[in-house]
Amino acid sequence: MEVNQFDNQPNKAETETPPQQLTGRPFEFAGAPTVNGKSNQAAHLTTPSALLNETVAEPAQFKPDATSSASKLYLSLVIPAYNEAVRLPDTLAQVLKWLESQPYQSEILVVDDGSSDDTATIVKRLIADSQVISTQAKNKGGEADSGGRCRLQLIENPHRGKGFAVRTGMLQGQGDFILFSDADLCTPISEANKLLFWLDQGFDVSIGSREGVGARRYGEPAYRHLMGRVFNLIVRIVTNSPFQDTQCGFKAFTRQAAHDLFHRVQLYADDSPPVQGAMVTGFDVEVLFLALKRNYRVKEVPVEWYHVKGSKVSPVKDSLRMLRDIASVRLNDIKGVYRR
Repeated sequence: MEVNQFDNQPNKAETETPPQQLTGRPFEFAGAPTVNGKSNQAAHLTTPSALLNETVAEPAQFKPDATSSASKLYLSLVIPAYNEAVRLPDTLAQVLKWLESQPYQSEILVVDDGSSDDTATIVKRLIADSQVISTQAKNKGGEADSGGRCRLQLIENPHRGKGFAVRTGMLQGQGDFILFSDADLCTPISEANKLLFWLDQGFDVSIGSREGVGARRYGEPAYRHLMGRVFNLIVRIVTNSPFQDTQCGFKAFTRQAAHDLFHRVQLYADDSPPVQGAMVTGFDVEVLFLALKRNYRVKEVPVEWYHVKGSKVSPVKDSLRMLRDIASVRLNDIKGVYRR
């Protein structure tokens, strides 16, 4: 596949087989695993005018080397959850099944954002069940289906919003790579290896993108798509972001990058006050802004995304909050907050 610069026009969801073209901007494609059949160790791109135009060989189904990943904690998956008692059992069943099929050790950290329903109770029950299965398997000399390669953990937070919940999980994850995913699995967990592939190649951050050639959206209402494109335009103007999509809830980091960046965020940090109801924020914008400011290599990866009913997004209230967050990021930068 050939890497070229992203078209600046918004991309509609594709339903046909995607063309064999990937597109990129600086910071998104700072290197490639192989170029024209040879290994490529490209230097970090640091100027907006720098572009990479090379043929890239990317495996369709990436899996890390089992011999090097089976004996260590390779992936931490963070799932923020607020009042997700209805869909969380199915989500965790899908995630556990997929992770158990991978050749590496992993952990799932469900961060309960002060839910008022049975979210935490359900996770505790699943943990207890997996521990019983694990004990039975060990007694039989076998490996547990839910206590073998993947372990499930619950973190209970006061209700401070998704940004604070994600931050909590990202700072506690101990895998070589740490990925966060929305509880509704709008981006299927099977897309994770697309992101891990690039981290394995030396990138520090890889982010799922619903834009660009190869990305697909299914069932998204027109007004949601319009909201997202307008928001992205504002993000680009205010923060000089090069990314087509900052808000897809599917992002992966090396452990070092995750711990560094989420320690440094200001918008939803330790002093975040309690909130009322669901709260969608622009925390992703700040994290990516910091990543570029600290010269991390960031890759934007086209993924599949499905609109799921039951969204907690409030078009007016959350849009205003996210605009405030963008402005806060710019003001923090002007005041030198991110240099500390």
